[in-house]
Amino acid sequence: MPGYPVLPEGIAYGGDYNPEQWPEEVWHEDVRLMREAGVNLVSLGIFNWGLIEPAEGEYDFSTLDRVIDLLHGAGIFIDLATPTSSPPVWFRNRYPGSRLVDREGRVIAGGSRHSFCPSSPEYAAASARVAERLAERYGEHPAVVMWHVHNEYGWANAACYCETSAEAFRAWLRERHGDIDRLNAAWGTTFWGLTYGSFDEVEPPRLGPAGQLTGLQLDYMRFSVEAHIANFRRERDIIRRHSDRPVTTNFMIPNCKPMDYWRWADEVDVVANDHYLDAARTDPHIELSMAADLTRSVAGGRPWMLMEHSTGAVNWQPRNLAKRPGEMRRNSLAHVARGSDSVMFFQWRASRQGAEKFHSAMVPHAGTDSDIWRDVVALGADLRKLAGVRGARVTADVALVWDWESYWALELEWRPSIDLAFRERMEAFYEALWREHVTVDFVHPTADLSRYKLVLVPGAYLLTERAAANLRGYVEAGGHLFVSYFSGIVDEHDIVHPGPHPGALREVLGLWVEEFHPLPEHGTVTLTGASAAGTPDAADTPGMTGTIWSERVRPAGARTVRAFADGPDAGHPALTRHDLGAGVAWYLATALPGRPADGGLREVLRPVLDDAGVVRPRDLPDTVELVRRGRHAFLINHDDRPVTVPGVTGVAVFDGTRCTGSVTVPPGGVTVVELDEEAR
Repeated sequence: MPGYPVLPEGIAYGGDYNPEQWPEEVWHEDVRLMREAGVNLVSLGIFNWGLIEPAEGEYDFSTLDRVIDLLHGAGIFIDLATPTSSPPVWFRNRYPGSRLVDREGRVIAGGSRHSFCPSSPEYAAASARVAERLAERYGEHPAVVMWHVHNEYGWANAACYCETSAEAFRAWLRERHGDIDRLNAAWGTTFWGLTYGSFDEVEPPRLGPAGQLTGLQLDYMRFSVEAHIANFRRERDIIRRHSDRPVTTNFMIPNCKPMDYWRWADEVDVVANDHYLDAARTDPHIELSMAADLTRSVAGGRPWMLMEHSTGAVNWQPRNLAKRPGEMRRNSLAHVARGSDSVMFFQWRASRQGAEKFHSAMVPHAGTDSDIWRDVVALGADLRKLAGVRGARVTADVALVWDWESYWALELEWRPSIDLAFRERMEAFYEALWREHVTVDFVHPTADLSRYKLVLVPGAYLLTERAAANLRGYVEAGGHLFVSYFSGIVDEHDIVHPGPHPGALREVLGLWVEEFHPLPEHGTVTLTGASAAGTPDAADTPGMTGTIWSERVRPAGARTVRAFADGPDAGHPALTRHDLGAGVAWYLATALPGRPADGGLREVLRPVLDDAGVVRPRDLPDTVELVRRGRHAFLINHDDRPVTVPGVTGVAVFDGTRCTGSVTVPPGGVTVVELDEEAR
């Protein structure tokens, strides 16, 4: 299987190129400007199906040939796409059965991309044909260094509810469950008398009365992921018959909830991701870091590709705020710091028409006499100096457990509280660690955890027996585990583990939960303080305020570190520690905020990190991002004041300055230091 593309050398730099939107004379200007900016890779052909196949079976590659030859002559490499995310209008009209149907049974109109059923046999045949023709023609072209199948699977058609999908779902259920009795057992259909007599009786979870079988809903999500993977796999395998170049598609981590990217990871030759800053956030760079760490983790720690991000504002957020001066550079280099070997944008030149005409680009509507263009050129120069970073890995001592299936299950209807949200807890834990300057990996709950000093489980409502055994084995072997509330509650079918709660984690945590006590809207509970030795002592350290959740914890081997001082569980444990085997398992029975001004979670995690032996900087402001990648240290200052970082000895990559024991990072700046051997 091919790995990361051999070419271009160094950090890949460029973006989506859509020359079909422009007259041919603009193409020559584009190539000249690409060379000026240091662009060495473009994604080409993502939305040109209707141009290369204007009628079924009639192909015209003349325009694509000219563009590829022009780019090749300029030394610019190509990530060549199959344009199958946006079938042509003739396809929709000729094959009306391929149209997307929503949960309410409405046929979704055309006029946009992704308006097709992922299970459509007509789509499968047509997409295979165009992929075959492209691979035959360009599979060995020297400019084509990788292949880009489709675009953002699951963006608008994560699931379809048409009859074609229903039949495909029934076939998938037969394969997964084997016989109808096993399906009934898995879904708990005896409740409300919903037992099926055959697979033919199963319907997709279309819009219906509240309280649909959750096993049905979860299996439909799994089936839908597999439908998209099957479409990718079909095109990938066609390409591999004609080309030895790596094949990928662009993920949307972590902002495409319906796609289980752990399932996708082994299907691509290199993991690629699209990420767009959320302008509504007060600290959007922390979510960016989380996305990059999660993408690197999906890639198994290997280098990955930032396939799309933005130079400035996007077109689709409620308020499309432009990036502040220096923000695009910080964003780009943060992705590189956390494992990306590319910096790519959507798109090269801003469109004059269509839905994304107000999306920023490398060449904006203002042209080259603009701050964005000057920043694009400067970033290209920076990336050329970072060529030595390529291929290096990021290592982490701490892992966060992330499971898309648990994400889905937790947020189905009729949970104990509407405030239970997977991302809310995950981001709270991540932010607390980010502000402690702890670099983290994300892991599936069944992954090998042995190399981590600390593993945190912010929200594993759904946890299989295999995963629970894995966590227990990790602790018994000497690992440190920290679990948040409402974890280990149900199995993969959303059936409650044998009680009492938390059934799957009861033994490793050394406790059981008598009752959940979700808090009312804006409700809070107070926790007692704790001494440095981890015993309750309200006079030693201040208490803290929990939100969302409280529960009646009964220790069964665990000892209480903090207790609830008020609320429905006053006097009962809120934070516990259980020594098991050679390791330790902690449990927190409420939601503490991860933000620094709110205290709470960060304060709780500090002694846990210390106990696990996690080394981290202690004297840096939490506005500074410090990440080690191989022999390079990336220092990103998100403050408007300069910050001096101690303990850094080496050579600053961008200006060649020698750092002897410390380095000062300018306001809003980024400094990358190639560390001396003894400092690594």
